[in-house]
Amino acid sequence: MEFSREIYWNVGHSVLIPMYLIALGSIAFAIYKLYQRIAVYKLGRDINRTDNLSSRVWYMIRNALGQIKVMSDKGYGYVHTVLFFSFLILVVATTLVFLQADLLDPVFGIKFLKGTFYKFFSLFADIAGLLLFLMMVIFFIRRFIIRPAGLETTKDDYIMHGLLFLIIITGFVVEGLRMAATEMDKPYLYVYSPVGLLLAKIFYGIQVDSLKAAHKFFWWMHLFSVAGFFISIGLTKFKHIVLTPANYIFKSDMPKGYIDTINLEAEEMEKFGANEIKDLTWKDIFDTDACTKCKRCQDRCPAYASDKPLSPMKLINKLNDIAFGKADANLIEEITKDTLWSCTTCGNCQEICPAEIEHVNKILNMRRNLVLMEGDFPGEEVMLAVNNIEVNGNPFGFPYASRGDWSKDLGVGVLSDGGNYDILYFVGCYGSYDKRNIAIARSFVEICRKAGLRVGILGKEEKCCGEPVRKLGNEYLYQTLANENIENFKKYNVKTIVTTCPHCFNTLGRDYKDLGLDIPVKHHTQFIAELINTGKITLEKTDFECTYHDSCYIGRYMGIYEEPRGVIETLGGRINEMSRNREDSFCCGGGGGRVFVDEKGTKISALRVKMAEETGSKMIVSNCPFCTTMFEDGLKVTELDSKIKVKDLAEIVAERIR
Repeated sequence: MEFSREIYWNVGHSVLIPMYLIALGSIAFAIYKLYQRIAVYKLGRDINRTDNLSSRVWYMIRNALGQIKVMSDKGYGYVHTVLFFSFLILVVATTLVFLQADLLDPVFGIKFLKGTFYKFFSLFADIAGLLLFLMMVIFFIRRFIIRPAGLETTKDDYIMHGLLFLIIITGFVVEGLRMAATEMDKPYLYVYSPVGLLLAKIFYGIQVDSLKAAHKFFWWMHLFSVAGFFISIGLTKFKHIVLTPANYIFKSDMPKGYIDTINLEAEEMEKFGANEIKDLTWKDIFDTDACTKCKRCQDRCPAYASDKPLSPMKLINKLNDIAFGKADANLIEEITKDTLWSCTTCGNCQEICPAEIEHVNKILNMRRNLVLMEGDFPGEEVMLAVNNIEVNGNPFGFPYASRGDWSKDLGVGVLSDGGNYDILYFVGCYGSYDKRNIAIARSFVEICRKAGLRVGILGKEEKCCGEPVRKLGNEYLYQTLANENIENFKKYNVKTIVTTCPHCFNTLGRDYKDLGLDIPVKHHTQFIAELINTGKITLEKTDFECTYHDSCYIGRYMGIYEEPRGVIETLGGRINEMSRNREDSFCCGGGGGRVFVDEKGTKISALRVKMAEETGSKMIVSNCPFCTTMFEDGLKVTELDSKIKVKDLAEIVAERIR
């Protein structure tokens, strides 16, 4: 009773030379075609993405083998993961067969595909093949029958599905034919190949000579389909098998949302931003090749969801067409200005991308070219806001002298008047001038006063942090504002900064470091949580229901999800989560400088407040002046303003301090 089988049954060892020539030739072809693409990547600017190589490789191993990024999409991500591991098991099984048959057995006389090991080997390979087939059926139904909106099907998809089905089916047919001819009297063996057995029962009864002829035919068909698979890696989207793991290695190790700071004084700079493919980095071009057109980014894009002309997936694919087809084309003309101005920089496209493609900075670099080289903005209202920031330090055009008026009856100190303060409250433009957000600023100061903290502000010396104009592409104005703010921080020896604006929080705490600032910066949701946890404030606990909005710039960008929720629960609140929350939170529509834009068509904020309405909550808890402003506008548009109110976390806490 032998638990084993003859590996080259019926075809004989004479197939070895042509088999290896075909296999190695197809692999060499794929490698050559991938190598040719490197010349196109090199059109881009240099950027270092191989430092800290060991940690980069480890990240690649964890994500490639663990399918972590793939499974972030909990639907078809799981299907792909099962497909991946099934495919991997079959690759390992095939490797073991070749290892024994062509190396260990003929050279050393070693056979390990026998006995108990062979039984489990056979069983796992059969189950893996079946799972691979079933997962392919699911993907086939999705792409060719269900056809979800926005999912583009190209010839690559036909080739890829056809090849994988051919490999799986011919593999099982070869097994079934072999079993029908050799194992139907060996139940102790064939039970470990259940799928092969099913086919063997169909073939059983056919004359042995016919079985052998069919077996040889399908064996060669299987070999050529495998060779076709290798060849397709160099010609189709199958190249993601190589490029996606490579892109894990090339992933940015900078904080999320980091933008390179241009040296505006560099004499060799003749152009700012990108309007040609050579203005992008090699990694930007590599990204376009790593895209699998899975449309996850598109599905989560607030601009796309509100019928704006931006699809992150199509933008990346368009850049790929340019890079590999017409490298001298004008990027902005090809992509279009409206597409570039539609981005809110929410970052959800990058958060969900299984290939670690970096969409946002490509858009920002093209915006930089539009603004710094052409003086172009998305509308007159935006140009007016930017001019106001340049002249008055705020987008509303109010004078510097009135920036601290909101605080005159609160006992808040102005740093220029002298004195010692526990924190510098960087108020931001909306907290300083916008009536609705002034109420939030006052609430935050009230919390600090109850905690016994001395709060200082810059008053008329505070200027816009520069984040909105930077995201619009005006790096020059951003750096001017930033350097002036940094000079004041240093002049007054500021030790800790707290802000109620996530955009200020990111910019002061992260981007200003490139310009020489290294002062702790906290967002007020964090700061309030610390005050509660250290017992500096005590709260009245009253039951209430709400839904909480994770703003993009403290959520996805900074990973702050639990602190504000903890504060709400401490207050007695019950959070009814929206369908899109935490890492998958839906943008309010105000990021990327779009808070200044007169939005046409469907408002992003209207889509978000509709999500809030679905929770049944009467209150949206926010943590961002842009979000508060956009939501109140969205509530009016959807006529929900009489049903749902927007409150900042600071307002709720201030109402419940003992």
